[in-house]
Amino acid sequence: MRDRTAETLSTIHTLIYRVTGGRIGRRLVDNDMLLLTTTGRMTGKPHTVPLLYLTDGSTLVVIASWGGRPSHPHWYQNLRHEPEAKVRLPDRSIRVVARTASAEERRAWWPKVVEAYDGYLTYQSRTDREIPVVFLEDAAKHRTK
Repeated sequence: MRDRTAETLSTIHTLIYRVTGGRIGRRLVDNDMLLLTTTGRMTGKPHTVPLLYLTDGSTLVVIASWGGRPSHPHWYQNLRHEPEAKVRLPDRSIRVVARTASAEERRAWWPKVVEAYDGYLTYQSRTDREIPVVFLEDAAKHRTK
């Protein structure tokens, strides 16, 4: 899929999710979806994308696959520049702080990621970069650590 097509589909998904409060768009490929809003590293403007997510207790786990393209997705690059972001779930919005899984954490999580959606295996086979696993921790809880 071309980048422009993927971006258009992402925009449509985000719009439908927002308009319906997540009643439509909260599930895709048998997985839950969230909206992640990052701060653009070049523009400083909000940038929102729909992402499949898993959970680890109260931590949300997302995958920076970008369909196996050679570079990281913009949202991930934004988080590396500014790790604070906002997540919209059907029942709430939360502020989060992002961190990339360590090598050991990624090894532990990758089988769970692939079990949730086996397309990630295809994406990983398309690129030489290691696809990051990203933890989104509640910013309020993060500050109390």
